[in-house]
Amino acid sequence: MENFRIEHDSMGEVKVPADKYWAAQTERSHENFRIGVGLETMPREITKAFGYLKKAAARANNALKPEKMTAEKLQAIEKACDEVISGTLNDHFPLVVWQTGSGTQSNMNTNEVIANRGNEIAGKKLLHPNDDINMSQSSNDTFPTALHISAVVELEDKLLPAIDTLVSTFKRLEKENEGIVKSGRTHLQDAVPISFSQEISGWRTSLERDREMICSSLPYLKQLALGGTAVGTGLNAPKGFDVKVAEEVSKLTGKDFVTAPNKFHALTSKDELVFAHGAVKALAADMMKIANDVRWLASGPRDGLGEIHIPENEPGSSIMPGKVNPTQCEAVTMVAVQVMGNDAAVGFAASQGNFELNVFMPVIAYNFIQSVRLLAESIISVNNNCAVGITANKEKMHHNLYNSLMLVTALNPYIGYENAAKVSHKAYEENLSLKEACVSLGFLSAEKFDEVFKPEEMAGVKK
Repeated sequence: MENFRIEHDSMGEVKVPADKYWAAQTERSHENFRIGVGLETMPREITKAFGYLKKAAARANNALKPEKMTAEKLQAIEKACDEVISGTLNDHFPLVVWQTGSGTQSNMNTNEVIANRGNEIAGKKLLHPNDDINMSQSSNDTFPTALHISAVVELEDKLLPAIDTLVSTFKRLEKENEGIVKSGRTHLQDAVPISFSQEISGWRTSLERDREMICSSLPYLKQLALGGTAVGTGLNAPKGFDVKVAEEVSKLTGKDFVTAPNKFHALTSKDELVFAHGAVKALAADMMKIANDVRWLASGPRDGLGEIHIPENEPGSSIMPGKVNPTQCEAVTMVAVQVMGNDAAVGFAASQGNFELNVFMPVIAYNFIQSVRLLAESIISVNNNCAVGITANKEKMHHNLYNSLMLVTALNPYIGYENAAKVSHKAYEENLSLKEACVSLGFLSAEKFDEVFKPEEMAGVKK
């Protein structure tokens, strides 16, 4: 039989598991929102951000009204917050995403856990969840603040380093594959030549541009709503609290947060998150493209393009012996699909602000954090288990290049577009080489054809 203790709130008494630090309001949410339990709890990144937020708020309150936030209270709160930040108290945050749209229950969950753990640390009843942990705050300004803090931390500390890792791999592959010319492809059809290093440079630059766009969104995310309290007026927060608390969050996280200049906007609009997630979606779109290129180029081994080799990580079939599949590419493309779906959810949710508050913030948090986490982890995975081991199949690239009818483009300046088209059709229909077709049609001599037909130079590579 599970042991309980009795907690109370403004609505009365509630039975709470005896071994948990949460209290009445958390328990009510835990019982009332049995939606996605075990699957969609509030992201731990949000919980960690609340730890930073509550510690910063206690410091700001101690500086601005020390008669209420005493040094003794601050010390106990800071120690409890450090445990929230470290994740050691994660089991005490059971609430799901599908709760009140302001995240009120998650804010109170944090208040209750920090208060009860702080009291345990102090060895006495020192802290009250609302009066002390939530001092100068409202759920309406704390949740959007936690959302911005977690977004910045995850983007800067996880996603950007993941991008940098894959960019570094592509830079190495560019150098290793300089001078290797292959057939280009447009519309999934043969096109004029391109060097393999040029193709890789396209992948690299896409990621670098995505990084720039993500970085461009960070200054907006670094504006915090804290200090706006319930509707943006700053009611019950001391003068200067918003500036001071942003300074303290910056010290704790190592990020340069500032207070939002307009709290009415900060509470109701989620446009900064929509903008940032749009850049994340752009990265997902490019990862989809790059992964598709890699698995097309590696297709085969005999009946596909077969122009590159990728690492063989695991058996690919339960029935076809020896089959190996581009599993890392498949994983990252599934992640890309998820991120694109998440972007729709973030956009719809952000459009639902009414008057002084947006009440779709938990679902924004869930989708935003999931997108960043999945992309960061999948990019590292595809780098470590696929990209680092990409090698060119030079023989197959050479064969496909010289078998391409689009090399006929090199003849345009000498015999004209229409005659070049005739050469291409004749070569295709009669299974001839371009040289054989061109000479038989009398457009060029064999010697002149050899003089002007240089596929490598078409890609800007001197042979």
